[in-house]
Amino acid sequence: MAAMAVIGRPREFDRDAALQAAMLLFWRKGFAAASMNDLCDAMGIRSPSLYAAFGSKEALYLEAFEHYVQTIGPTVWDKLAVGATAHAGVENLLLAGTESLPESGAIPGGCMAVLAAVSDEWPAAIADVVKNVRLDMLGMLRSRLETAVTEGELPASTDIEHLSRFYLSIFQGMAIQARDGATAAELKGIAAAAMAAWPNGRQERP
Repeated sequence: MAAMAVIGRPREFDRDAALQAAMLLFWRKGFAAASMNDLCDAMGIRSPSLYAAFGSKEALYLEAFEHYVQTIGPTVWDKLAVGATAHAGVENLLLAGTESLPESGAIPGGCMAVLAAVSDEWPAAIADVVKNVRLDMLGMLRSRLETAVTEGELPASTDIEHLSRFYLSIFQGMAIQARDGATAAELKGIAAAAMAAWPNGRQERP
């Protein structure tokens, strides 16, 4: 009965708040640089509770990263579908990035998924997950541009692969520059220059 009481005892911390804190720390420092002591301090728990709740540092990172993908990612990437044209969608995506990528209070600068690409010492399981998220970003851009060709917004001769990689590179570059302190206004300049490179010149918004 004593063992059952221990097992059934409510957790002494808010798991969602602890996960949010872990996400912010990993986002700011990366996997390798975030020590267990750092994580325990940020999450307000001791290591036994951390292991009991999340299993391991790797498992915690993966859950924190998924939390980022589900909560932060859509605030930017959902904008790709906003607008009647692919031009508007890509522009909305980049403009959303100019607002979300700069550091703001407790929110680190940059994009957790992009910054993971320039980090080292990743366990293989983590490296595969974060790479697949970046490939998903590329896939979303590719799909939006393919639709633009099908609907006649872009010419049939458009190199979709190169164009989608170009705009993903712009977003990734903005994320890295935001981590280095670029402001929203500076990022808007990048976004404007990128949209000026749209095939056949700038398309008017509907």
